[in-house]
Amino acid sequence: MRLDILNHGYDRGTKLMFALIRLFSGHPVPDAARLVFYRPDFYGALAKEFTHQAMRGPSDWSVGDRELMAAYVSKVNGSAFCVGAHTATASRAYRDGPLVTAVLADLESAPITEPLRATLRMLGKLTREGRVGAEDMREVLAAGTSPQQVRDALAVCTAFDTTGRLADAFGFEVPTPEGFEAGAKYLLKRGYR
Repeated sequence: MRLDILNHGYDRGTKLMFALIRLFSGHPVPDAARLVFYRPDFYGALAKEFTHQAMRGPSDWSVGDRELMAAYVSKVNGSAFCVGAHTATASRAYRDGPLVTAVLADLESAPITEPLRATLRMLGKLTREGRVGAEDMREVLAAGTSPQQVRDALAVCTAFDTTGRLADAFGFEVPTPEGFEAGAKYLLKRGYR
């Protein structure tokens, strides 16, 4: 059920900013952005900072890898909005849409590195089951993922487990493919702030 607050719960300055974004981009502001501008003191400011650090902060994972993690976690969650947004962004970051499609279609046969595959496998289990154990971590580390990369991947998972659930709870509208592409360009240029 879409909450009306996503359409009308903003001050004049934010409404003006949304209108300017629509004017210059040709697309409405995505609901994920609308949500962080609604009550920024309660959720938005903290969510933007955490997500930006997880997705664009220092990491041995590339931006494409982290966007792929976001798309994969979102696929496991079944969040159409987040799958579309992060599939488009990962495809642009990698400059390889077929790679992203292959990972989302069949992780085990996709042409990616073993550390990334093992990490995505672990993130999928965490997302589905809500927990992972020591054996899961040993498998990821044995595949060549560093402890810091595991921490970075867990931050991505946390951000998009939360965002995906909010997208579904608030009934985020799913943009057109062109809208997802416009969002992907923005996310790659500006990040999540």
